[in-house]
Amino acid sequence: LAQAELERPPADRAPADQGSPLHPAVATMAGVPVASLSKEQQDELLCTYAALILHDDGAEVSPQGMTNLIKAAGCAVEGYWPMLMAKMINNVGM
Repeated sequence: LAQAELERPPADRAPADQGSPLHPAVATMAGVPVASLSKEQQDELLCTYAALILHDDGAEVSPQGMTNLIKAAGCAVEGYWPMLMAKMINNVGM
């Protein structure tokens, strides 16, 4: 969707757009500069993206896999985040 479409309220969109995963609230959230997030929020976001990549690839969502992806991206998180996120995903589901 074009930026102008993302900024329009859902009621102004065509019916085909109503079920779009790019709801304006989500698009706005994604527009927040990473620099404005706290370190904890950045770590959680990195772990979330790593878990989604592993899951989409059909790989096990494990702390080591998440850590490897995060390091490959040139980033780092506090050591407890991958373990915490992987445990939560394995208990609750993706």
